[in-house]
Amino acid sequence: MQGATLQAPVDERVAERPPASRRLPGVVYVMALGTFLMGTTEFVVAGLLPEIAGDLQVSVARAGLAITVFAVGMIIGAPLMSMLTLRLPARWTLVLALGVFAAGHVIAAVGDSFGLLLAARFLTALATGAFWAVANVVATRAADPAASSRAVGVVGSGAMLANVVGVPLGAFAGQLVGWRGPFWILAVLAVAATGLIARSVPNEPRGRQTVSIRSELSALRSGRLWLVLVACATTNAGVLGTYTYIAPLLTDRAGIAGSLVPLVLVGFGAGALAGFLIGGRAGDVRPYATTILAAGSSSAALLALGLLSASAAPTVVLVALLGLVGFLGTPVLIALGVRFAGKAPTLGSALTVSAFNLGTAAGSWIAGLTLDSPFHTAGPPLIGAAIAALTLIPTITIALVQLRRTRPALDQGTNRGTAPPQHQNRIFR
Repeated sequence: MQGATLQAPVDERVAERPPASRRLPGVVYVMALGTFLMGTTEFVVAGLLPEIAGDLQVSVARAGLAITVFAVGMIIGAPLMSMLTLRLPARWTLVLALGVFAAGHVIAAVGDSFGLLLAARFLTALATGAFWAVANVVATRAADPAASSRAVGVVGSGAMLANVVGVPLGAFAGQLVGWRGPFWILAVLAVAATGLIARSVPNEPRGRQTVSIRSELSALRSGRLWLVLVACATTNAGVLGTYTYIAPLLTDRAGIAGSLVPLVLVGFGAGALAGFLIGGRAGDVRPYATTILAAGSSSAALLALGLLSASAAPTVVLVALLGLVGFLGTPVLIALGVRFAGKAPTLGSALTVSAFNLGTAAGSWIAGLTLDSPFHTAGPPLIGAAIAALTLIPTITIALVQLRRTRPALDQGTNRGTAPPQHQNRIFR
């Protein structure tokens, strides 16, 4: 880690960033369309569990493994598929990932056993991890260098929009035509998206054909990259670990009717969508301050939720606020992961995907343990606040490291008798 903090390429000095262009390239929005499909398939199963359990003759709790298996597949799949597709152009990696994605949904739709469903979900997760990792890199490269966080924010907003639109529509379709219907729909949409991506993404190499796996893995020596990954994990552990058990908190503690819970969750999804977009824009101006602000405000929102959740009105507001601040730093962390990975940007993006999912899995497990504590349903947001606060450690450390890297250039300009540009004095820029 020490060696990774001694050298800084000139283009990484945030003080020298050019002004961001106002409009993002169309390919960024095409990537967002892909992540919309990925986000929908990741969470739509939650609304179909009773139907799946009844049809495949398993308990609802056992049917929930379809969600767990997907998370595990994302953790493994993102870096693994990044390595396996090392020499493929980005366009063909994305097309291949969508093809596997579609095939996994067809297998799930026609399968007649729970084991086959789990295998299809795992296969789909591998494809999802690969797509997401490469999509982030394609977006950052297509955008202006000073708009990388905004580009990642737009890509990620597709997944957030899935929570607001895709998942509810998928659950509704499942009630109308059976749980297999949404899987068929997602397969068809993936095939259509494949054609769009084949036309939109430039057919050019990722610039890594001569790069070996060994040199690709050299990115793991970056101490700043590991700090970003820790921040990714603790962020999701605190926010999404709490969100996993938000329904019992709303009904049992806040006294909100079960029929109104979906509306509250839509508020969370809308807040998350806004957080992604706002965080992406703010991150291009002050990336390090944005990540610190996101960590602190997430912890504060979770603490307030735990303390005030006995009342319905503040609970509803705080859930939406949690969506906003909980995802404010996410696009910035992804963009920093891509940058700090140096010559292995896809691996850096893939590792952030894995870290986010690992944090979700670990946070959900820890939050679940608190349900049997004296805090009961208020336990998840309270422990979530403590975990989210831990994100301040890596984010502040990254900011201080970047300040140390930038200061010699500022001091040199001062010693020469030339005043540095005003924006170079902004510590967290």
